Amino acid sequence: MILFTHGYFLSQDPKEQQIMRPYMPLGILYLAAYMDKHGLKNEVFDATFSTPENLFQHILLHKPRYLAIYVNLMTKVRVLQIIQLVKGTPALKETIIILGGPEVKHHASHFLKHQADYLVIGEGEDTFLALIQYLNQNPENTQSNISQVEGIAYLNEEKETTFTAERAKIKNIDDLPFPAREKINLDLYIQTWKQRHGQSAISVSTMRGCPYTCKWCSRAVYGLSYRRRSPLKVVEELLMVQARYQPDTYWFVDDVFTINHKWLREFVTCLKEKRLKIAYECITRADRMSEEVIDLLRQSGCFRVWIGAESGSQQVIDRMDRRVEVGQVREMIRKAQERGISAGTFIMLGYPGETEADIEETILHLKTSNPDLFTITVAYPIKGTELFTEIESQITYAPAWAEGTDRDTEFKRTYSRRYYDYAVRRVVNEVNYFKQKNKEGYSLQTMRLKVRSVVAKALMWWER
Repeated sequence: MILFTHGYFLSQDPKEQQIMRPYMPLGILYLAAYMDKHGLKNEVFDATFSTPENLFQHILLHKPRYLAIYVNLMTKVRVLQIIQLVKGTPALKETIIILGGPEVKHHASHFLKHQADYLVIGEGEDTFLALIQYLNQNPENTQSNISQVEGIAYLNEEKETTFTAERAKIKNIDDLPFPAREKINLDLYIQTWKQRHGQSAISVSTMRGCPYTCKWCSRAVYGLSYRRRSPLKVVEELLMVQARYQPDTYWFVDDVFTINHKWLREFVTCLKEKRLKIAYECITRADRMSEEVIDLLRQSGCFRVWIGAESGSQQVIDRMDRRVEVGQVREMIRKAQERGISAGTFIMLGYPGETEADIEETILHLKTSNPDLFTITVAYPIKGTELFTEIESQITYAPAWAEGTDRDTEFKRTYSRRYYDYAVRRVVNEVNYFKQKNKEGYSLQTMRLKVRSVVAKALMWWER
């Protein structure tokens, strides 16, 4: 039996507990459905609303032949702890641990030396299926002919990390079955959303990969590719989900939802033909938007669009290889709002070479475009990205591999890391002051935001 799981526990994520917008583990539900399609018995332990103790007890009780764990940047340390527990338990000595996800490709040797048995590199369905079929045919877990299984990594008999040939990506992803949502308690997500936000949300994927080259973005799973399900197939899935779960909204997890305008037109047509009305939010790029696209989004039920900006400074955007004009971002945010679609945007501070003048440009950008929502992160280098390659020789701190992640890595920036923490406070409070002032004038709350902004700016100056 195959047991799919992940190392994410909501109870151990204080930030998510504040936001409380959890989404189901879509990736492993695709894998579970694919194994079902090929007659391989499996189940999913969704750890989101559980605890590490409950997960381990479940593993101990069922003693799966294969324990397949999805690993990303957030969950790496917890996954290593799960591996250690399983490998240290005599009753589980027959369990084979297989890891997949965006974190494994560029840290393969470390994961294997920390007792993972096999790694699935890149897109998971065909590779995982081939690996399980091979292992089922070789119950003694010998390595004869395992090199013929494309897309995996393992330790050979000399304990050397070995990668097999790269596996070709699935050409027609319409062939994939719908994610096996029935294998988890999706009602827990729906109830959580309802209690916190008054409406529920379910995630859906319409595409795989991204053809853009932003230097900070990891492409460890799908590479520099773009493959999309047909609009009809997506609508069929939406109809099925609507009938079973009746969500209030959907979240399309695609990197650039409006990348293909012909696809979007057909999607609108399919929704109308099937008489399906939905409400959803999505992510896109300003250069893949226009007035026509915004109208199509509105017709198809989009109530919020997230438009990537990352910075208000064109110089920083160009360093990132974002290939977008900051003016386009501002224009598309405003045009979406004019047509009744809420607009959000993403900001990244601390990118190599960013100066205080660039940060002030970002504040001006946010005031000028005035998005309904914005999020801020401080840049960090993910191994395997162009950003990591550029700053690798300038790394000033990296945690012991098993005790931290790339998110904890520090490198020589224009200013100190603490400076950018103050800069985040400065941007958040200054922009919220601007919004609040326009909404209700100079109230006590408005002036508090301004004071916090001024204090943060003074701390930036002091730290500089």
